[in-house]
Amino acid sequence: MTKIMFNLSKRIGIDLGTANSLVYLAGSGIVLNEPTVVAISTDDNKVLAVGNEAKEMLGRTPGNIMASRPMKDGVIADYVITEAMLRYFIDRVLGSMRFLKPEVMVCVPAGVTSVERRAVLDATLSAGAKTAYLIDEPLAAAIGANIPIANPSGNMIVDIGGGTAEAAVICLGGVVVHSSVRVGGNKIDEAIQNYIRKKFNLIIGERAAEEIKVRIGSAILPKELEVKKMEVRGRDSPTGLPRTIVLSTVEITEAISDPVRKIIGAVKGVLEQTPPELASDIIDKGIVMSGGTSLLSNLDKLMTEETGVPCHISENPLLSVILGTGMALENLDLYKRSVSKK
Repeated sequence: MTKIMFNLSKRIGIDLGTANSLVYLAGSGIVLNEPTVVAISTDDNKVLAVGNEAKEMLGRTPGNIMASRPMKDGVIADYVITEAMLRYFIDRVLGSMRFLKPEVMVCVPAGVTSVERRAVLDATLSAGAKTAYLIDEPLAAAIGANIPIANPSGNMIVDIGGGTAEAAVICLGGVVVHSSVRVGGNKIDEAIQNYIRKKFNLIIGERAAEEIKVRIGSAILPKELEVKKMEVRGRDSPTGLPRTIVLSTVEITEAISDPVRKIIGAVKGVLEQTPPELASDIIDKGIVMSGGTSLLSNLDKLMTEETGVPCHISENPLLSVILGTGMALENLDLYKRSVSKK
């Protein structure tokens, strides 16, 4: 009986990312970290698998099963599937033995429209939440990176995820200036796929492109000694037969230069709009980078070169946003000015 009582009303934080979704349970920490992929049966529109199991199906499904990513560029692309996914996460964390609906906080990109914000709130409530809160991703990332956001001095965070890259200057618990581009890890993967198709007439899947990015990708051209090579298998475009090629870091740096430039453009745009008093704080403290794509080899070096401001990657770049969401959830009174509620 005591166990059931303990489950009465919980607080859950969800980082609904384009590539991965993480779930934080107040009092327990991060309890779930799975890809944002849902597999659906096209016959009856039923959800067959979510997360890791569904990701394994990407590009391999028979005609009556569709595996898709319901989040595109950091916002809901498919409302029904996103709601099903949120319900799955809530049920998975709390189990079916619960009497009261949980309070759920979801983080969203700072640049989303009011319509997109309402869609996330509505999907969260429909999925079984008693109260839905929204927190801006840059704020959550800053809290998770242990940046003192309530202080009257400027701090700059750049959060680069799968769908969006967001740069924000934070002061006194709020976002002063921000810029967001719908370019992230997924666009870098696409750039690798397009480059290989154009240059080598070879078609590869998104999982292969991601592996290439992680293993031999670099934001700046490496020295000769640091050039890495990798065998890549795909389908030959003219013949349709399987073929293998060897790629090097130099080619991948060239392939991804365009999306990387767009991310740096957003960071420069924020620095240009930052009030002078806060700009001097940022030069002293540097720019903090978070999000999975910030781990792209040498991206921090390129950003330092391009902006003239020292850049460093936060301690847990993959987890900064969800840890910050969890901290805001557990200290709602402290952060109530920074969150919206429905």
